Amino acid sequence: MTDGYWYNLRTGEVEHGPESPSLDRAGPFETADEAARAPEILRERAKAWEEDERREEEWPD
Repeated sequence: MTDGYWYNLRTGEVEHGPESPSLDRAGPFETADEAARAPEILRERAKAWEEDERREEEWPD
């Protein structure tokens, strides 16, 4: 992957290469379709991280 595809969090558009400021984008993704699904992918990852943290907190000392 050279430049990859990025999802602009402010505009909701897919970019080829890092066009916008880093605070406004998520990525890189391998394909434009994957970048377009960035909000869904980010929600899935956040849910998985929350579940991991919950399991860690429940781990016996």
